[in-house]
Amino acid sequence: MKLLIPVKISLKNLLASKLRSFLTILGIIIGVAAVIIIFAAGQSAQTLIIDKIQGTGSNIIAVLPGKSEEDGPPAAAFGIETKTLTYKDLEALRDPKQLPQIESGAGFTSGTLTVTYKDIEEAATVQGVTKSYLDVEDTEMARGRFFTKAEEKGLDKICVLGHKIAKDLFGVRDPLQQEIKLKNQKFRVIGILKEKSSGGFGAGGQDETVYLPLKTSQKLVFNIDYLNAIRLKVKNVELLDRAEKNVEEILRIRHDIDDPEEDDFSVRDLASAVDLIRKVTDVIRYFLLAVGSISLLVGGVGIMNIMLISVNQRIREIGLRKAVGARNKDVATQFLIESAAISVAGGLIGILIGILVSFAVYLIANLLGYAWPFIISPLSILVAVLVALMVGVIFGMFPAKKAADISPMEALRYE
Repeated sequence: MKLLIPVKISLKNLLASKLRSFLTILGIIIGVAAVIIIFAAGQSAQTLIIDKIQGTGSNIIAVLPGKSEEDGPPAAAFGIETKTLTYKDLEALRDPKQLPQIESGAGFTSGTLTVTYKDIEEAATVQGVTKSYLDVEDTEMARGRFFTKAEEKGLDKICVLGHKIAKDLFGVRDPLQQEIKLKNQKFRVIGILKEKSSGGFGAGGQDETVYLPLKTSQKLVFNIDYLNAIRLKVKNVELLDRAEKNVEEILRIRHDIDDPEEDDFSVRDLASAVDLIRKVTDVIRYFLLAVGSISLLVGGVGIMNIMLISVNQRIREIGLRKAVGARNKDVATQFLIESAAISVAGGLIGILIGILVSFAVYLIANLLGYAWPFIISPLSILVAVLVALMVGVIFGMFPAKKAADISPMEALRYE
C-alpha cells in the first residue's frame, strides 16, 4: 500500500505537464518501436527466405566452386569468381555407374543482363542450364518446350522465359517464336515456364529468369568454359549423406586433390544451407537490433535530463516532505517511480506503434507480391517492456539520488 502513494504522486506530476512528459518519452517510444519493428521484420524476412529454400525440395545437393569452411559460406557467395567446376564434372556426377544415389543433375551458368524486345528493355537474370533443369527444379512448362540434350551441348540461339519476364517483355502478345536480344544477339523464344509462386521474393527467381542452353550461354553470352553451380537430385533423403561423400570423392579424384583441406569446391545439402542462412540472418538481425537500441539510450538521457529539471523545480516540495518525516529513501523512490513510469509509458506506446508499423509492412509487402509473414514475437514485447523499465530506473537513479541528498532546511529556504 505504501507504494501506491508515490505512484499516485508520479501520475499527478506527469499529467500536470502533459507536453513535457510526452516530449520526454518520445525517445523511448521511438526506441521501443524500432526494436519491435526490427525484430518483427528480421524474423519475417528470415522465415520468408528459409521457406523459399525449403520449398525447392529436401533432396537436393548443391555443388559450388571454391573451398569453404563447414559452417561458412562458399567463396562464390562473396562474388569470388572460381573456375573449378566444368561440364565434364557434371557428366561424371550424374553418371549412375559412379553415383547410383543421384536421380538427376543440372549444371548452371548465371549472370544479370539487359533483355530487349523491340523498344522494351528489362534487367533479368540469365541462366544457362541443361535439359535436366525441369526435373531437378521440379517445375513444368506452361507453353512450348524446353531444351533437348542436343541443344544443351550445341550453340542454338534459343531461349525459355520465366512467367514474369515473358509478361514484362511481351504483355498480352504471344512470346513463342518471337526474338529477344541479349548482348546484341537474337534468341528465339521456344517456351514459357509455369508460374512458380516465389512470393515475389528475390530478384532472379524462376519467374524472372531467361534460360539458355548451357553451351550457348557459355560460348555466346558469358564467354566462359566453367559452371557457376551444379545441383543434384538425390533419389531419397536417406541417401543424402552417402551421396555427398561420394560427390566429394569423385570431384577430388577428378581434380587431383589428395588433402580435403585443399578442396576447390563446396558440397552442401538443403539442411546445411538452411542452417547457414539462419545463422547469417540471425547475426544481421541482432546487429540491426543493437543499432535500433541506441535510440533507447538517447531516450534514457532525455529522461535523466527532464528528471534533473524536475528536481530543481520541486526543491521546496522535497524539503516540505522531509520536514514532515519523509526519509531519503522515500524521496529517492518517488523520483525513481516517476522515471520508470515515464519510460514504461513510452515503452507501451512504442510497442503499439511497432506492431502497427509491422502490420503495415506486412500488408504492403503482400500487396507487392511478397509472401511476407506477420510475426510479432511475445519475447520481443517482453524484452521491450523490461528494457524500457530498466532504462527508466538506470537513468532515473542520478536525479533520484540528487533529490534524496537535498537538505530540508536549505530546501525550505529555496526560492
